[in-house]
Amino acid sequence: MTPYILYSDGKGNIFEDTTLYAVGRSGWEAMPIPEFEWIELPEGGSLYELPGRQGIGIDVHSGEMRLCEKGWAVAAFIPPAHTGLYLAAYETQPDAPTLPLFCYTATGWHNEKFYVPAVRIERDIRQEAGGYDQAKVEEGVNELLQAYPHNRLVKHLAENCALTYHCPAARNYFLGRWECPIPSSPACNANCIGCISFQPQEETITSTQDRLTFKPTAAEIVEYTVPHLETAPYPIVSFGQGCEGEPLLMWETIREAIIEIRKHTNKGSININTNGSMPDAVEKLMEAGLDSIRVSTNSARPDIYTKYYQPNNYAFEDIVESLKVVRKYNGWSSINYFVFPGVTDCIEEYEALRDLIKETGLNMIQWRNFNIDPDWYLGKMNISDQGENLGIIQMMALIHKQFPDLKFGYFNPPIERMKNFDVDFAH
Repeated sequence: MTPYILYSDGKGNIFEDTTLYAVGRSGWEAMPIPEFEWIELPEGGSLYELPGRQGIGIDVHSGEMRLCEKGWAVAAFIPPAHTGLYLAAYETQPDAPTLPLFCYTATGWHNEKFYVPAVRIERDIRQEAGGYDQAKVEEGVNELLQAYPHNRLVKHLAENCALTYHCPAARNYFLGRWECPIPSSPACNANCIGCISFQPQEETITSTQDRLTFKPTAAEIVEYTVPHLETAPYPIVSFGQGCEGEPLLMWETIREAIIEIRKHTNKGSININTNGSMPDAVEKLMEAGLDSIRVSTNSARPDIYTKYYQPNNYAFEDIVESLKVVRKYNGWSSINYFVFPGVTDCIEEYEALRDLIKETGLNMIQWRNFNIDPDWYLGKMNISDQGENLGIIQMMALIHKQFPDLKFGYFNPPIERMKNFDVDFAH
């Protein structure tokens, strides 16, 4: 089974071209996708047209690669819990606009269905598209805004995150379940190329959402998180969200909030999503009662990391140290690993990732799709040739074989799953 390539007419209509089989892309290279790596596009996935770009496919008769000249290329957004294995393959015209900050997975059409090369890496159902009832979300928003009329964080999560951006974590909070977000920092100490909440005015892309504009107080944090931990199933509260800067810059407030939360409830887990830039602050938070950390990185290699994050006053070694600190206190450590086929799965990266796992005693890798224009990213990073690639599936298999206790997933696990990861609590 090999799907046919898709193209768009530029007016929102998508068609298949039965003269071309779909291919994928790894780094700069277009290549065939093994049949076993195609799955049906999961519910909650969507398709994008890629203006100024023509898809690349394999001619069904000659077996040669050529361009689809019938319209613009098409890529898929695959929903959370799934990791893409190949990027959409296309040729970019000189005047093509930079693509916005989404993931661009290869896609195709076969037997009346859309297909993507991807793997379900996470069993948790917490962000399934079918699990959201917008009327219930809005009901929860109204109830909680009335319950916390003066809480700026609840207002921010309601009006911006849940209702405007449809953030899955914020929507879950207003549905009274699972992971509750705690945006806490308007500032950041990195200048990530693909930052989703702040882009320089001169840049050719815009951020996908606006950043938090105030510094919340510990009292505001405690007011709405304690009831969530007390009443939600499999509860987690998480500092560090897509709508903010770096939460460790607010570590004193976070520390105060953790101490106060634990005076009121021992239930659930307290997590921080962070760049891991301040190991001393991480240590203070672990002493206060932090349960888990997720450190974001596009690479286990210091040079690739630094080019992308452009850190202020910290280095890659600090994020390694933060992961080690958490393990020292028997906390749960994850990396939020931005998967970019052709970069993530090159031999050099594989070896660096192995070293990172060994050095830090890492608990989990969250294999996350990288939301960025592929050409733009490779150009900004000055990556021209990555040498031999393993393939994402093969790399996952090698890492799993070498580190059988290391967990794979997409979300921060609740405390119950940290203790017994292999019980499928979600069903």
